[in-house]
Amino acid sequence: MLINWEAFLHVFVAAIVGASIVVTFYSLGLRLLVRGGRPPLVSPAEFTDAITVLTDKQKRRAEKAVAKAAKKNPLSEGQKSVSLVGAYLCFAVCAAAVLGALLLILFNH
Repeated sequence: MLINWEAFLHVFVAAIVGASIVVTFYSLGLRLLVRGGRPPLVSPAEFTDAITVLTDKQKRRAEKAVAKAAKKNPLSEGQKSVSLVGAYLCFAVCAAAVLGALLLILFNH
């Protein structure tokens, strides 16, 4: 059994670069989303055997904090719009990278 180390190195580098691109653009998209005044609020999953489950009061408090932070945003409406467009573009780059990788996996002979 002979291992093609050059091909292994190519796959390794491509995986590291691809993962770095997806993580970087996703985190930048989240940052721009928050800057644009739309912080994501994800309610926690309800599991009966979970260690910590937020109560309705805690959920309302978190939603109130998000709304309060959005009101304190010092950016103009134009700057918020540019930030939101940038965020959506970053998410589109992430989606394109994932779809491109899937296409390479599925259709590479």
